[in-house]
Amino acid sequence: MKKIFSTLLFCAATASSACWAQTDAASSASGDQIVQMHQRISAANRTYDAKVAAAKRVYLRQKAAAAKERDASVAAARDGVPSAENQ
Repeated sequence: MKKIFSTLLFCAATASSACWAQTDAASSASGDQIVQMHQRISAANRTYDAKVAAAKRVYLRQKAAAAKERDASVAAARDGVPSAENQ
């Protein structure tokens, strides 16, 4: 039992120190060209995602306005009121 416990404790200590070493190296400013390339790619992806989100908001706003206009026309047609298009 002591052997299993000591082995697990050793593995946990080893794994946690390796994780800290990796996160510290990745977060610091690196001179590695591959790391810099991946950082630029990530920045480009974030910019793209922001532009897509902005376009989606505009699309949803225009879609809602068109749906509101359509709903008003449908309601008017159901009530028997002539719309501006039919006059």
